[in-house]
Amino acid sequence: MARLSPRVAALRPSPTAAISDKVRRLTAEGRSIINLGEGELDFDTPDHVKDAAIAAIHAGQTKYTAVGGTAELKAAVINKFARENGLTYGPDEVIVGVGAKPLILNALLATLAPGDEVVLPAPYWVSYPDMIALADGTARIVPCGEKQGFKLRPEDLEAAITPRTRWVILNSPGNPSGAVLSPAEMKGLTDVLVRHPHVLVMADDIYEHIILDDALGGTFATPAAVEPALFERTLTINGVSKAFSMTGWRIGYAGGPAWLVRAMQTLQSQSTTNACSISQAATVAALRGGTDFLRERLSILRTRRDIVLAAVEAAPGLRCSVPDGAFYVYTNCEDLIGRRTPNGRTIASDLDFADYLLSEAGVGVVHGAAFGLSPYIRIAYAIDTDVLRDACERIRAACARLR
Repeated sequence: MARLSPRVAALRPSPTAAISDKVRRLTAEGRSIINLGEGELDFDTPDHVKDAAIAAIHAGQTKYTAVGGTAELKAAVINKFARENGLTYGPDEVIVGVGAKPLILNALLATLAPGDEVVLPAPYWVSYPDMIALADGTARIVPCGEKQGFKLRPEDLEAAITPRTRWVILNSPGNPSGAVLSPAEMKGLTDVLVRHPHVLVMADDIYEHIILDDALGGTFATPAAVEPALFERTLTINGVSKAFSMTGWRIGYAGGPAWLVRAMQTLQSQSTTNACSISQAATVAALRGGTDFLRERLSILRTRRDIVLAAVEAAPGLRCSVPDGAFYVYTNCEDLIGRRTPNGRTIASDLDFADYLLSEAGVGVVHGAAFGLSPYIRIAYAIDTDVLRDACERIRAACARLR
């Protein structure tokens, strides 16, 4: 009998994955579809990383590894945290997983009980609320609107914390907004957190190296480095999927208190066990090889961002602020709500607008409600520049057809 558990029955499929699935289906039917809904760079994995994977295969590194990662990769992670973030971890304080996502989920599963709350600034990455619910927690959503740069303010964080707060999740540069917390802005938040010793801090730093605003000078701030007093209760999560274009390799890593890392490793031992041995060898090369290759890629991303910004400015009814990081433009479509499509359908929500763009313009985007803040759409510009220009012109033309 097809009966699901209440936990799974209440779980939503990932909206970004759903958009990608729909794009693939329409493409298979022969439609010309451009996907601006997926958070995946079109750049290839660096050659030295691929070479390390091939060498690992030939060396026979194809067996199970330690659950929490090979000793070599854990050493590379420890060195990365020390070199780039000023964070000092021991081997029992770092863990490698099958992407950053299961590490986040395992941390929540290891620490949340019914009634526990997680402070979650909105807009947020689509998976956070459902992972919190899956772990029996409650997301305490804090809206962070466009007027405040989509950034959590200290006074709003203070107001959101209660005796039941277990975690605060901070994601900078942010998905979907591209907002980057400066060191001073991060310090404002950590000053609040210092006053609440019962609260754990989750720093999702997956977009660390993708900061596009030259005025920021590539500045990146992570909570445990900004405020060392938080080190013992901060889980710093990162991975190689974004900066190194290694989404399919499925490697994430984290540093945090040993008691939490042990619990996460126990959960991992009963689910995924170790990450792919070949991917781990490749990640050693990635973390040791530096990020000089990113200079050219960031220049390309700035060009693409500017293409989207110009297109949004030219599209009737759309507007946006300039994102400082990641590779998304969170675009306000409020002025299009209530308008009608050429076939007479009313655009009643940002989901309706996203559906209209997909069906009528052949462009896939993700609607703002999926990120907890409407009415917006997220435009991901991590695709070929010429294809992006085509997609932007399709969006502009589709907006012009609304009445």
